[in-house]
Amino acid sequence: MKLSIVIPVYFNGPNLHPLYEDIKEKLINVIDYEYEIIMVDDCSQDDSFAKMKELADKDQNVRIFRLSRNFGSHAAILCGLEKSRGDCVAVKAADLQEPTELILEMVERWKQGNNVVLAIREGRDEGKKKTFFADTYYWIVRKTALNNMPEHGFDVYLIDRKVVDVLTVLDEKNSILTGQILWSGFKTAHVGYYRQAREIGESKWTLKKKIRLVSDTMFSFSMFPIKLVEMIGFFSIVGAIIWTVIEVVAKLTGKITVIGWVTSFIFNLLSFGVIMMTLGILGEYLWRIFDSARGRPPYIIEDQVDRKNMEDLKKGG
Repeated sequence: MKLSIVIPVYFNGPNLHPLYEDIKEKLINVIDYEYEIIMVDDCSQDDSFAKMKELADKDQNVRIFRLSRNFGSHAAILCGLEKSRGDCVAVKAADLQEPTELILEMVERWKQGNNVVLAIREGRDEGKKKTFFADTYYWIVRKTALNNMPEHGFDVYLIDRKVVDVLTVLDEKNSILTGQILWSGFKTAHVGYYRQAREIGESKWTLKKKIRLVSDTMFSFSMFPIKLVEMIGFFSIVGAIIWTVIEVVAKLTGKITVIGWVTSFIFNLLSFGVIMMTLGILGEYLWRIFDSARGRPPYIIEDQVDRKNMEDLKKGG
């Protein structure tokens, strides 16, 4: 048996050595099977890749890759999954907020026949603002897109090789891997943990990225945006018909001598807003179709250190 651990890296230079030592102490020194650690640098502008090289020099089971530009965590994790060779693959963040020993429990649940093991947050030692956004996002996802999304979501998970093969074949852009895993429908188990506060470095999870996450989830896994436009259009038409009847009756009974321009202005403004929102939502779908049709790769590797793979190729040759 071989375990692969995929770690996306973005401005995590100060975390990497403590992260490796934590993995070594709580995982590598405990297990009796093969392992590999795959770190993918999403074009960080700090010393992350230099630190990754130091770890690769220390342990030949550490395989590192650097993307040519910032493609996003989805692409970085997908790169790690495609390069992995383990019978099962665990995806872990680099910020040391999730306990490493959690992977041991996930492996045991995988051995019991589960293809997917999700690490579910049962609580988090973080600010109320961040917690509120996360819980709101996962609530929206459950109600509109993926009803099997855990209440507090998940970022850490372990998947079987067959699930990895499915995710790499899907090759979906502007999507989220967590959503694809839930959508695939494989046999799934849950393990709980408490998310700790970040002690080293600062999160690069900006508001822009959070908005992008919401839009990618909605447009990739839900018909809700289209249905929302349909409902707004329907109620706008109903409202317009009712208002027209009221205006005509009032005019015929002499209650209105001159129809005010304010009514026309409000109606036109509302109609314009509905039309622009509709075009915007349709544009989101069209952009995703266009982006997929171009056939560009989800990521490009600029540099890598993969000594273990080179040794295996030499032995095979």
